Amino acid sequence: MKRVLSGIQPSGQLTLGNYIGAIQNFVKLQETHECYFMVVDLHAITVPQEPAALREQTESVAALFIAAGIDPDRASVFAQSHVPAHAELGWLFTTLSYMGELERMTQFKDKSSGKESVGTGLFVYPTLMAADILLYNADLVPVGDDQKQHLELTRDLAQRFNQRFGATFTIPDPYIPKVGARIMSLDDASKKMSKSNPNPASYIALLDPPDVIRKKISRATTDSGREVRFDPAEKPEVSNLMSIYAHCADMTLDDIAARYEGQGYGAFKKELAEHVVAKLEPLQRRYADIRSSGEIHDILKRGAEQVSAVANETLRTAKERMGFLLPR
Repeated sequence: MKRVLSGIQPSGQLTLGNYIGAIQNFVKLQETHECYFMVVDLHAITVPQEPAALREQTESVAALFIAAGIDPDRASVFAQSHVPAHAELGWLFTTLSYMGELERMTQFKDKSSGKESVGTGLFVYPTLMAADILLYNADLVPVGDDQKQHLELTRDLAQRFNQRFGATFTIPDPYIPKVGARIMSLDDASKKMSKSNPNPASYIALLDPPDVIRKKISRATTDSGREVRFDPAEKPEVSNLMSIYAHCADMTLDDIAARYEGQGYGAFKKELAEHVVAKLEPLQRRYADIRSSGEIHDILKRGAEQVSAVANETLRTAKERMGFLLPR
């Protein structure tokens, strides 16, 4: 079985965009691949985090993984910081990277734009991401369009290491779903739906109550006109809502367009809200059960133990080939 690795930061509330674009695919991949899914808490601290909030969100994201259908008996679920090899290999790759290639990272340029001072962690975190992936010699990495550049750097660093020190790391390939990989903001379809958006009305959080979901969708921005038609270039706002509808109602885009032909946006948005509520209610119930039971701590401990054997062996091999004196 090919190995898949991916992770989500525990900063802010996970959104419907995270669910459709990432977690639903995690659930499918565990059927056919060896899967490692992590809560990337070391990445979260590239920007300041309140300690209590970081702990809460780390546990929350892990519980949402399980509530969404990831089976800890079939996939390893763990916290990044529970496996120290991530940070150590991250440093080794930092020494193999160049200022110029890190400065070209679009996300760094976006997040640092207009700021008087920028944390070093934000600059070098792509090398930690490379370590996350290469530590397990993952074959496939589920990524959104905004992370493809980081995966290219990961591939470059793996090839650089292999050429300099001998064949060590698998060159990973991206896994990008054809539909729904990028759910956009409810208030601006030119921007990705993001849990870090300061406007809560721009996203649907996975733990939003039903009435909140209904209100957010009713107020979601729509294009001029009344036609429910999938056309991202001419009707980006409605096309985004149709993508959400397709995933939550398990309908094709053509079927959705036919259903609302001549009806306008009102009926479309009202029924869309009910489909989203119906999709999330079982997940929310399972999440509440997991949090109240405390089982997520055992799941994370077991997951870290499972992956550490692979991680530590990879790190040891890399250090040996770089010339480090290893303890006997």
